[in-house]
Amino acid sequence: MRRVSFGSDNHSGVHPRVMEAIVRANEGHVHAYGDDPWTAEAFNHLRSILGDDIDVAFTFNGTGANVVTLATICRPWESVICAETAHINVDECAAPERIAGVKLVPVATPDGKLTPDLVRPHLTGFGFEHHAQPRVISVSQASEYGTVYTIAELRALADLAHTHGLLLHVDGARFANAVAFLECTPREMLVDGGVDALSFGGTKNGMLLGEAVVLLEGAPADTLAFVRKQCGQLASKMRFVAAQFTAMLEDGLWLETAAHANEMASRLAEGLSAIGVEVTQPVEANEVFAVLPGTVIRPLAERFGFYTWDEARGEVRLVASWDIRPEDIDALVAAVRDAVG
Repeated sequence: MRRVSFGSDNHSGVHPRVMEAIVRANEGHVHAYGDDPWTAEAFNHLRSILGDDIDVAFTFNGTGANVVTLATICRPWESVICAETAHINVDECAAPERIAGVKLVPVATPDGKLTPDLVRPHLTGFGFEHHAQPRVISVSQASEYGTVYTIAELRALADLAHTHGLLLHVDGARFANAVAFLECTPREMLVDGGVDALSFGGTKNGMLLGEAVVLLEGAPADTLAFVRKQCGQLASKMRFVAAQFTAMLEDGLWLETAAHANEMASRLAEGLSAIGVEVTQPVEANEVFAVLPGTVIRPLAERFGFYTWDEARGEVRLVASWDIRPEDIDALVAAVRDAVG
């Protein structure tokens, strides 16, 4: 039986075209630390979809991208406002606070998404030396609940941030899934949305490893290279990270894989709803949240590898990866149907 896991899109393997790109990059000697043709080519591809007025730095992983970004655009006495469920708040072992030196200000949300009304009460204490100074509003796109900010919702947050001298940061571990869902260009999402800084995810979307810090025109970039080095995120053999981005970006593979994962999540949500299982959040990217009877969660999780999100409620998280097939979805739905009767 084909073994798949719905626990995370990090559980999936590497897309064959990405693996082929890594092998092609493994020829001969080139300069280290990004001074190579592969990195230059990847930068050109990023600029072709995001615009020329960006600064880019590749990192090993998502936590590294977020930490490098926040350490670059913040000073140690400044704060970052984020959703209570945000990855930087819950799943990065306080790395932004310890390494970037920023204070995180978590905000409760019903669906993982910040709004101006939720953020506004935290925009206080400006100029008061006893308070950490608000500097960044950080959103996850897509959110940890799989919900997606529209461009208008991003713009509303950006306008609020810029009015108070703050910046808007997007943790884009699933940026591709959000772009695919909105059917917009990434440039439209960032520029029309007023985004200042982006952590561009690759690992969850078919790459072996690697993310990109992208600073747009409004974000200070003069210290980016030094911060990345100090944070331990400068790859010596960077061509192997860069080659993966080229493979993903040059022919639109990054959107193809993301759109497929989104489609599989929608198929899963429809299948679960059809057998009477409660789906608790709108399915807009590649994550499905559903409530299952406590007695069936463990045996199903042992077979399909998913995690419990809220034990008291019996809410589980199911993530569709780029390589999930329709028959994998149908097998999961059938197993849930049999388990819940």
